[in-house]
Amino acid sequence: MNDTPTPAPKIDLDELSRVIHLGLVVFGILALLTGFLAEDYKRASHFGFSLHKWLGLTLAFFMAWRLWHGLFGPQEARFSQWVPYTRDRLRLAGEDLLTLLRLKLPDRGLHQGLAGLIQSFGLAVFAYMAVTGALMALFLTPGHKAGGFVHALKEMHELGPWLLVGFLAIHGGAVLLHALAGDHRWRQAFFLEK
Repeated sequence: MNDTPTPAPKIDLDELSRVIHLGLVVFGILALLTGFLAEDYKRASHFGFSLHKWLGLTLAFFMAWRLWHGLFGPQEARFSQWVPYTRDRLRLAGEDLLTLLRLKLPDRGLHQGLAGLIQSFGLAVFAYMAVTGALMALFLTPGHKAGGFVHALKEMHELGPWLLVGFLAIHGGAVLLHALAGDHRWRQAFFLEK
């Protein structure tokens, strides 16, 4: 295995990718923060559940948009270009882990190597939360306790916040480390720079 990972060309995010990313960040964090309010679904008055449901459904819209963009969008945004499902792409992720163990930051392009693995995990968690949340929005009747299939769905959905917190900690930590090292791509993701 090569000691130093091969740097990949840096690719800028297109505007649509940035809008989708911003929507995932804003509505993902808002849905996560309001999740604890959703327990009032059992009551006739259920503002917390309604707030969480609508924020979550908006997040599901952005997640569906991201999936569409990953399948049919520009070449650089397509999953076929970066999701680490091949031996070579997984090898890059392994090289990046070894680089981190040497207390150095990997120098890869957007979504390449370990970043691609983390992004794939994050998209899978967001998709899981979108599907379970949308199904709950369809089948959960506010004012009544959940039972049967809906209860199982609710339990599955409640696993998601732990996965989201884990993803956000890893992703946010990586962004912070790169920013401290002088790589300010995060500014571009939030429309602070071109």
